[in-house]
Amino acid sequence: MKSIQVTQFGGPEKLVFTDVKDVVAEKGEVCVRLYAAGVNPSDTYTLSGTYAFSIPQLPYTPGLDGAGVVEAIGEEVTNVHVGDRVFIASLMGSKSTGTFAQKVVCDATLVHPLPSHVSFEQGAALGVPALTAYRALFQRACLKPGQTVLIHGASGGVGLQVVQMAKSHGAKVIGTASKPEGKKMVQQAGADFVTDHVTETTIEDVLALMDGNGPDVIIEFLANRNLETDLKLIAPFGKIVIVGNRGSIDINPRLAMQKECDILATALWNAPKDEYEQSIHGVIGMLTSGALRPIIGTTLPLQQVSQGFEQLEKGIGNGKLVLIID
Repeated sequence: MKSIQVTQFGGPEKLVFTDVKDVVAEKGEVCVRLYAAGVNPSDTYTLSGTYAFSIPQLPYTPGLDGAGVVEAIGEEVTNVHVGDRVFIASLMGSKSTGTFAQKVVCDATLVHPLPSHVSFEQGAALGVPALTAYRALFQRACLKPGQTVLIHGASGGVGLQVVQMAKSHGAKVIGTASKPEGKKMVQQAGADFVTDHVTETTIEDVLALMDGNGPDVIIEFLANRNLETDLKLIAPFGKIVIVGNRGSIDINPRLAMQKECDILATALWNAPKDEYEQSIHGVIGMLTSGALRPIIGTTLPLQQVSQGFEQLEKGIGNGKLVLIID
């Protein structure tokens, strides 16, 4: 079968499109013929060989998320059947063979039915982004209906799903993005207001959207740049959840004291088993009801995955990056 193989850690040039041995489902496992795979920033970190959460044994096939049709099941598998449309959610830490390939074998507990109204591309956009969005909003921020949420960087694969989940929960949503196409996607996702990324000079403008009150929750995707601004913007007793960060920052802790706010963080790989399962059930419920509709940004054929990694590293593009697998 065709697959992306990595035999050396490094940059996008280490992603090799090649033939590999076919995979076989054993006891408790499922073999899925994949038609789409989601590309996550964590995939680029893993490729570097320096990612604290994942240093795979070489050679390996990248990819944590995907969608396709069940081709075979091992003994004792009862949750899916051959021929089912499914999505694969977050293979981090599992013995999976990776989703950047025509087929993947993984534990049956990581394979879930894909509703008929959801495309394979949308199914591949779930997994890490959807579970991260759910965990940030409901398990870390403990979002309540009627609260105001600011998504600081809402046009990415995770941010757009945060917008949809927050709206479905009855929250007022403000999303930020830097480019017109990104802002259009945030509007499409259902945000009540869309604006530029908040800076020191635009705090008052954003507060005006909320009648002078800060947001109850801020979901932050670039903490090294925005955290001090978030502390000035957040409502008293509010919660800031850090989802993304690319460096260090100096902040004045007195800002947090003045608001008595909480600075929280999330990394999906830390989720206890019961919270991970809770997230899956929540995501499937919103997916089935139509409240969650993953928005696809760029699609590339599997053999052009290195181009996708380069885009992620440069911060190019909005929405979810998905690989199409023939």
